Parts: sequence; C-alpha cells; structure tokens
Amino acid sequence: MNLTELNRIATAMVASGKGILAADESSGTIKKRFDAIGVESTEENRRDYREMLFRSKDAMSQYISGVILYDETIWQDAQDGTPLIKLIEQSGAIPGIKVDEGTQALPMCPGELVTVGLDKLAERLKKYYERGARFAKWRAVIDIGSGIPSMTAISVNAHALARYAALCQAAQIVPIVEPEVLMDGDHDIDRCYEVTQRVLDKTFQELRVQRVALEGMVLKPNMAISGKKCAKQASVEEVAEKTIRLLKACVPAAVPGIAFLSGGQSDEEATAHLNAMHKLGALPWGLTFSYGRALQAAPQKAWSGKAENVAAGQRAFSHRARMNGLASKGEWQSSLEQKAA
Repeated sequence: MNLTELNRIATAMVASGKGILAADESSGTIKKRFDAIGVESTEENRRDYREMLFRSKDAMSQYISGVILYDETIWQDAQDGTPLIKLIEQSGAIPGIKVDEGTQALPMCPGELVTVGLDKLAERLKKYYERGARFAKWRAVIDIGSGIPSMTAISVNAHALARYAALCQAAQIVPIVEPEVLMDGDHDIDRCYEVTQRVLDKTFQELRVQRVALEGMVLKPNMAISGKKCAKQASVEEVAEKTIRLLKACVPAAVPGIAFLSGGQSDEEATAHLNAMHKLGALPWGLTFSYGRALQAAPQKAWSGKAENVAAGQRAFSHRARMNGLASKGEWQSSLEQKAA
C-alpha cells in the first residue's frame, strides 16, 4: 500500500471549491428517476445521460473533483467510442466506482438491513483499478424507528464498511466510507444526532481494528437533520451547528475530508446547509459534497431524454455544481439561485 498516493487522491477528492458527483445509481434507482421524466431506462439512454454530464466541461473541470460510477457505466463508451471513464479523466476529475451490491434483511433484526458484496471484492477491485478507478464507495443504511437501530445493525454494518475499506487500500484504491442514517422517519434532529454519533463511533472503532489508514480515506456521512416526517424541522443554522459539533466529536483530524450525502434534501437545502457549516470557522478536515439527486434532479428534468435538450441539461448541471462549489467555501447566497431561475 502506497499511503502517500492514497492520501494525495483523498485530498484531491475534497479540494476546496469542488465536490464529488454520485452518478452510481443502481439500475432500479435510475429507472425511477427516468420514469419521473418520461424516459425509458435503456442502456443507451443511461449512457447518453451520463455522457451529457461528463461532457459538461465548465462543471466538471471547475467544480467536480471525482465521479462515482455504477458497474455498467465504468465499462461503457461514449457515442464516439471514447470510454466514459476517459471523459472524466480528461476533465481533471477522478473516476470512482460503487462496489457494494445493495442490502439484504438482517437476520433476527426486523426492519433492519445489512449491506452485502464483500465476497470476491478483492478480485473486482483489481479489475476496477486496471480500468482506471482510483476510489470506491460502499454504503451502509441505518434506519431510525421504533426500537431501531439496534446495536447489532450498527455493528455488522460498521464491520462490513471497515472490511471493505481495508480491501480497497490493499488494492491501492481510496475508500469512501458511507454510513448513512436515513432521514425518512419522524424523529427530530437530536435523535438523528444521537444515532449518528453511535454509528460514527462504531465505524471508526472498526476501521482501527481493520488497520485502515485514516489518512487514505474519505467519509461520506449524513448531516444531523430532522426526519422528513418530523413536525418540527430544524433551521439551517441548527443543522450546521449540530452537524459540525457531531463531526468534531467523532471524526479524527487524520481523515483528509468529509463529503456529505444529500439524503433526500432538496437541491437548495443541501447547498444551504453545507454553506452554513463553512461559516462556523476553521475545520480540521476538508468539508464538501458528494451529491447524487441534489446535483442531478435539475439536469435530468431539463434533458428529458431529448438530444436537442443536451445543452439545457448541461447548463442545469453546471449551475447546481457551481452553487455547491461555492457552498463548499462558504460563498453561496440564495440570491444566486434566484438570478439563475
């Protein structure tokens, strides 16, 4: 393992003013997104849509540090025969790959899930590295509800995250460690804080047990935020203050950076929360975004599967990328959204 190189890549992934595009939707997820805009989810349409994003030169070169790909996408070529992964490299961004294989019901723990995909992961990582991937992603899912999460669910998912991270570093690939506490319930921000703290503490304990070099990884957590169904939604300022307090309590300074998931927040909410965190003063790690839907909802709608709309889709993507790039430096203002509308 070349830790110096892993650290260089991890640091580049969270460079100031840039963030990570999560374009790793599973076949099922991308179908739902395409259904919403009236586009058939064929391999060709998925290729064309992602090619549109990767050819958005302004967005990719200025605001995107890395792209998380799905297995199908990393092997695809653009319409002109150029591998999609090469388009990412040519923009100056780093190609990455989602390597988990989804979730299964966790035995003896009703309503809870465990992420799978460790079998033969070492062999898959070798092939992805040869293709050009320099980082990977694995997502664990923790739900909040009546009597959950259990310590069992937290422990097994943290253990799997750490095993995945160790395998990545052995393959000279930077692991994005993503323990996501879902915001789907009716819990308040303090309940989210408490559960996320337990999840992060257990995750870093397991990472140390598995001898993962913290200097060669990136954390992709949820923010401390109210559940979607909670009657009282926390303010932007409260989300920012509690999230930063939580991360400072749980995330060692050795970690080069943190790239948030959006987790179902609206486009502007995700941007505003990140911006507010950067208003709170100096931080011990890089702090940026790794958004999927919050970067892509607008360009998907603008594109709507039509070749004549590619430029409009790219403008929408560039706008959202720029807004989040500014937020990752604390320089975003809501008036910038209104000007673009």
